[in-house]
Amino acid sequence: MALDELFNLELLGALEEAENRAIVNRPKQYYNAQNVMEELSDLQFIKKFRLTKTLVQELLNILAPYMTEPTRSSSITIKTKVLTALRFFASGSYQLDIGDNRSSALSQPSVSRCITEVSNALNQPDIVKRYIGFPDNFQKLNEIRRGFLDKKGVPGVVGTIDCTHVAIFPPPSEGLYPEHIYVNRKGYHSINVQLICDSDARIMNVNAKYPGSTNDSFIWRQSVISTYMENLHDNGHTSYFLLGDSGYPLRPWLLTPLSDPIPDTPESLFNKWLTSTRSTIERCNGILKMRFRCLLKHRVLHYNPERASKIIVSCCILHNMCINANLPVPQREPDDPLDIDFGIYGVPELNPMNPTINPQLAAGRRVQQLLIRSYFT
Repeated sequence: MALDELFNLELLGALEEAENRAIVNRPKQYYNAQNVMEELSDLQFIKKFRLTKTLVQELLNILAPYMTEPTRSSSITIKTKVLTALRFFASGSYQLDIGDNRSSALSQPSVSRCITEVSNALNQPDIVKRYIGFPDNFQKLNEIRRGFLDKKGVPGVVGTIDCTHVAIFPPPSEGLYPEHIYVNRKGYHSINVQLICDSDARIMNVNAKYPGSTNDSFIWRQSVISTYMENLHDNGHTSYFLLGDSGYPLRPWLLTPLSDPIPDTPESLFNKWLTSTRSTIERCNGILKMRFRCLLKHRVLHYNPERASKIIVSCCILHNMCINANLPVPQREPDDPLDIDFGIYGVPELNPMNPTINPQLAAGRRVQQLLIRSYFT
């Protein structure tokens, strides 16, 4: 963990301890959703909603055009809808939100409707593009590459990629895909979510459309980023590549670890560097789920896959807002089990016209060897 992150966590802990001492023996108070930004301290607000009050105001401004204004005094305001959805994203629980909002209690169906409306608004293409986007020009690509170079010492990396499973309730059999397609290799229903992040764990690409049984490499092959990276190389821009685990196909634009290198050799040093650098995406997955606990395996999204996908993308947008604002990472709670996905290792790729080796695989191996000779010997 970086020193600045450790400092942030220590500072957050110290502030929280001081605040707890200040309110000891004070009877429990319930906040009013209409006045929550005034009633809660900055620390309490971040703890409940993950965003700062300033970020929530930014969110209200950009979501308002896509949400329904209340027509009666008794209608739920846009502000309450957004705060209700944020509380669910942060906790993964309807009951926490209903209990905390005793002075303006919402029923579980009302909470669900708030979550749906807010996640629909957050999934508007212009809002997604505003907060999540893979670099589409060389200036941006070079900025991302510089970030990885400064932290990991080897040029060329423009992102790390991995998939993570988000548990969902068994979908109806009449949905887009048969129910059994959503059962992943660990035996529970999920969406297999592809994420690509930069060196700061900022999400640059999210694909939350595929059932849990879908292989990571298949999702990658269907990805627009896969086509984009291949086109870059085909046009001679060969100094940009992503890093993935052994579940992905080795390509000159997507590097993966070597298989069982001899210890204390340049090849093993290359593997250590790749593993260390690629761990950024594992850290990103962990931060995303710690910050928005509705995505944790034991929480389970009780929505059909299409709505669950929108919730996942919404959380990724909010995650990036937190990263951009340099907010400290919430600590893992005692009842949270470890939520780690291990990739399925790939198999050698053969060229059907020549049963020796896929030419793109061979090109990827040449890039591996070039990096090993240049930086690890």
